[in-house]
Amino acid sequence: MPEMPDALPMYDQLPYRERNPAKTAWGLFGDDDQVGMFNLQTPERIVQAAQLVRKGAMFPMNWDQSQPSPPLYNRGAVRHTVMRRAGFGHHGDDVLDNLYTQQSSQWDALTHVGDFEHGFWGGVTNEWLIENRDNPKLGIEHWARRGIAGRAVLLDLGRWYEAQGRPLPFDETFRIPVDDVEACRAAQGVEFQVGDVVLIRLGWISWYEQQGMGVKQALAQMPNLAFPGLACAEEMAAYWFDHHVAALCSDNPALEAWPPPNFADPDGFLHHWIIGRFGMAIGEMFVLDQLADDCAEDGVYESFFAAAPLNVTGGTGSPPNALAIK
Repeated sequence: MPEMPDALPMYDQLPYRERNPAKTAWGLFGDDDQVGMFNLQTPERIVQAAQLVRKGAMFPMNWDQSQPSPPLYNRGAVRHTVMRRAGFGHHGDDVLDNLYTQQSSQWDALTHVGDFEHGFWGGVTNEWLIENRDNPKLGIEHWARRGIAGRAVLLDLGRWYEAQGRPLPFDETFRIPVDDVEACRAAQGVEFQVGDVVLIRLGWISWYEQQGMGVKQALAQMPNLAFPGLACAEEMAAYWFDHHVAALCSDNPALEAWPPPNFADPDGFLHHWIIGRFGMAIGEMFVLDQLADDCAEDGVYESFFAAAPLNVTGGTGSPPNALAIK
């Protein structure tokens, strides 16, 4: 069992322990914690979240594994081969080759991005992981073996911006500020709870699917890639930490706006805070449009959430294999 704190700290109270680098929550669940903020999905909270299932509507969140096509961020395209033998009855086999676990819908595991200066969650360094390949820490397998389940809240920022008369520009770097996130939350009438999975719909996937091949090929070239997302700012990081959510998931390729201010600046990439300093999961390119349509129709923006990442030792990512159930 994880070591659970008596009270969860606020951002202004970080670092959680004196030995920590500034503004990290390392040690919040013990010195050898492997799952980060998913510890907050306690049995009691899971039972409470299960009561949100009222009509049996399921909303799967995996995009087609071949999408986006061409792949973004210089990742390779998956190759799928289906094998069937004539005269052998009804039987099939298939193989996925060149599967980048973060090409399509994905979880970012705790070793995907760390604090720029000090390392991954808990202070694990890149050098340590290289030297201990046979016994890694913080891999996706720890989430897979534990399981992910609890309450989810949808923030439909795409619809909120449309209602304000200023729809999001999906091919531009637009940094969504905390004030707009909070205004959307208030407009939907939802409250965050400890251990929530927050699903942030912008509408990027539906926009992408409507584009021609010329636009998609241009986006696959890194210098051309730009899209809206959360602003990279300490205020944004503090907002989410103070709500003590377990995961932030969006339907764009990086959760935050792209490109970020500066990868080489410790505070220039929101991932440094969310994953490295806080131990929160990030989900990207989650399919959220059907869930958003249903929430807009019935006015209920909370659901039961469950996910089963791939059980790959030392993995830095996985298709989410996630469902929201209302």
